[in-house]
Amino acid sequence: MSEITILDGGMGQELVRRHGAAPTPLWSTQVMIDRPELVRDLHRDFFAAGAAIATTNTYAVLRDRLTGVGLEDRFEDLMSTALDMAEAARAGFPGRLIAGAIGPLRASYRPDICPPASQAAQEYAPVVAALKSRADLLIIETMSSLDQADGALRAAVGQGVPVWLGVTVSDEDGSLLRSGEPLGDLAPLIERHAPDAVLLNCSRPESISVGLPLISGFGLPFGAYANGFTQISDGFKTDRPTVDALEHRKDLGPAEYADFAETWAGMGATLIGGCCEVGPDHIAELKRRFA
Repeated sequence: MSEITILDGGMGQELVRRHGAAPTPLWSTQVMIDRPELVRDLHRDFFAAGAAIATTNTYAVLRDRLTGVGLEDRFEDLMSTALDMAEAARAGFPGRLIAGAIGPLRASYRPDICPPASQAAQEYAPVVAALKSRADLLIIETMSSLDQADGALRAAVGQGVPVWLGVTVSDEDGSLLRSGEPLGDLAPLIERHAPDAVLLNCSRPESISVGLPLISGFGLPFGAYANGFTQISDGFKTDRPTVDALEHRKDLGPAEYADFAETWAGMGATLIGGCCEVGPDHIAELKRRFA
C-alpha cells in the first residue's frame, strides 16, 4: 500500500455545532464573524488527531454568497480571518500544510444555477488571489458538473500553487456527477488543465467506492473525503438553506468510516480525509489505521 496523506475532516457542521447558536444560511462563515477562535481550535484538533493538512474555512467565502446577505464588503476580512486561524493552528504543528478551500458558486449541489465556466473563472479570480499567497495548495471542492469544474480550474491552475480538484457524485450512483454527467467524462478537463490531484468529496462513502476506480485512470494522485449525511435532501437544494435540512448518519462512526477508507486505499487512493459530519475522532482513527 502506498503512503497515505491524511486530510482533515469537515469544518462546517462541526463549527456550527461548537458555536451553539441557531444555524443560519451563512453556515460556518457566521462563526468567523462571531467566534473566529473556534475555527483555529478545530484546525488544531484535526492536526492533533493526525491530519497533515488544514483546509481553510473559505468554502463559502464567495462574493456572490456574501452579497445575498449584505456582507459583500467583508470578503477580504473573512478571507484573512480564515487564513489567520489556519496559520495560528499550524504554528504548533511544524510541517503541516494549509489548503485554501474554493467552493461552488451560488450554492452547493446546484450546478443548474451556476454561471458558465468563463464567467465563473472571473468570479473565482479574487478568491484565488486571496488564497494563493498564503496557502500551500488550493483545493477546489464539491464541483457537481463538468462546466462547474472547468470554471474553477480555469481560475486556479497556473497561479503558482498546486491545485487539487474535488468533485461530488450522485448519492444513488457514484459513477455519475450530481449533474448526471458520467464521472469518466472529466478526463478531457483533467488533460486540459492538469491539476495536481483529483478527489471525490462530500458524497456518501458507498458512492465514493463506486467512483474511485473511474478517477484512478486519470494518471494523477487521487483520493476521497466523504460526508456523513444520509443524503443531500431536496430541502437543502432550496434557496439559502440551513444545516437543519440535512440529516447525519448514525451508522458511520470512526471505525465504520475507516473501514471505507481502507477500501479506498486498497484501490490506490493516497489522499484520504473527511467532509461534513466527519470529525476529529474519525481522523484519529484514520491515523491509527494508516500509521
